[in-house]
Amino acid sequence: MMDDTAPIRLSALAHGGGCGCKLDPAVLSDILGAPSAFPLPRDLIVDASTRDDAAVWRINDETALVATTDFFTPIVDDPETFGKIAATNALSDVYAMGATPIFCLALVGMPVGKLPPEMIRAILAGGRSVAEAAGAPIAGGHSIDAAEPIYGLVALGTVHPDRLLTNSGARAGDVLILGKPIGIGIFSAALKQDRLSPDGYARMVASTTRLNTPGAGLAALGGVHAATDVTGFGLLGHLSEMCEGAGVRAVIERSAVPVFAEARSLAAAGVRTGASGRNWAAVGAAVTGRPADWSGLDETLWCDPQTSGGLLVSCAPDSAEAVLDHFHKAGHGDAAVIGRIEAGEGIALV
Repeated sequence: MMDDTAPIRLSALAHGGGCGCKLDPAVLSDILGAPSAFPLPRDLIVDASTRDDAAVWRINDETALVATTDFFTPIVDDPETFGKIAATNALSDVYAMGATPIFCLALVGMPVGKLPPEMIRAILAGGRSVAEAAGAPIAGGHSIDAAEPIYGLVALGTVHPDRLLTNSGARAGDVLILGKPIGIGIFSAALKQDRLSPDGYARMVASTTRLNTPGAGLAALGGVHAATDVTGFGLLGHLSEMCEGAGVRAVIERSAVPVFAEARSLAAAGVRTGASGRNWAAVGAAVTGRPADWSGLDETLWCDPQTSGGLLVSCAPDSAEAVLDHFHKAGHGDAAVIGRIEAGEGIALV
């Protein structure tokens, strides 16, 4: 029976929160095993082979359908805000492919005996408001009675096949641009420990509910070769997928990476998520270049799991100014050049 007097903390009902509850990358690889031997249809132009953000099906010469899904447990305690963050995060994968969302389906798992109906309605309302703001109404979905609160979306979008962005198109000589600051995982861990300031909470919510709309227009700028969004595997995890898919090497300038100032301070004080350690264990071998002052703080920051994180874009140097201007005009004022792509393999941080 529910206690009507005690406030319900959504984050206390889940063992993890946001994209930090993703499966360990090593465990996921072990579970997935070898690729299927089933012959892929010609019109399935992006599948799971490069660990991209969405699958893509060519409908005709003018239109391709982008399909993705994402869901997770609460990262915050306010139900409407949780719904908004989860929906923003799910739609991000459509934008990362250079596509425009068209409609969504809701994925809902709720502990019915633990949450009152009004809280569940608020979660759904938050998600619906974001989807409608993106021009992609929620047309249906599926719900189950679950042990933990779970919410997310199946998000569908369209893009011209010639303007599709993938995570495997980076080229030597490109520069790397990140659209949002990192540190969301650290913020979420601090929130659970009651160590996050009101200002830090406001910054976390503002970032995680800001749609990655710049992605839909990136390919039209010219010189944009690859894109992905930085989520549960952290900056290094998703960058390593980009490098592996393109057969290139990345060099990241640590001082250029936008990081929430309070998140950096909290990390220095020992606040971190369990996922950051798992992410480092999975990607550490790919980090072939580390500066002399490398420390555990670096591992925490660059592997911090982001929920509804920013787009990571690889573009020609002479397109960087236009790409940054595109981000800034869309309200992503923290977007910045954080490094470059070279011939070779692995990742170096300087």
